[in-house]
Amino acid sequence: MSVHRSILRRRLLTLLVTIAGAVGLGLGLATPAFAISQSSATSQLRAAGITWSSSGNCSNRNVATCTSFEGVRQATIDGIITFKRASGCAVNVTAGTETGHAGGTYSHWNGYKLDIAKSSCVNNYIYNHYAYVGYISGWGYQYRAASGNLYTDEGDHWDILFYSCGC
Repeated sequence: MSVHRSILRRRLLTLLVTIAGAVGLGLGLATPAFAISQSSATSQLRAAGITWSSSGNCSNRNVATCTSFEGVRQATIDGIITFKRASGCAVNVTAGTETGHAGGTYSHWNGYKLDIAKSSCVNNYIYNHYAYVGYISGWGYQYRAASGNLYTDEGDHWDILFYSCGC
């Protein structure tokens, strides 16, 4: 009887690990989730032709008027690069991991979100290629990419939540 329980436990554990892996993959958790440095992020963005700006003309993570990439997830950087390449639009990041944004697990501070400037090219690409989710009270109009990433029109900019690299 003990041998049967041992086999049953192993099979159950294998099943649970398989399910957890599938769920993680579906949520984009299997993509590179590690945080990177400001210099690594800016180097990758520059190489991809993506610009960034801040009202404070700075990159200090602890100052709300700066645009910082310190602690951004690699998947987030990969995601914005994927968006630029797919859309063919000029992309200007206006907010990263700096303080001053709403908290939570999938937040700017934790490296999951970037804000980008609106333009007719960016707007039209999102409207024409992503599924309209609806109006989220207090946030704005949301669109979901096939990758699961969420694009929210917050009036003067797009707030993007990168669950995955969108690759």
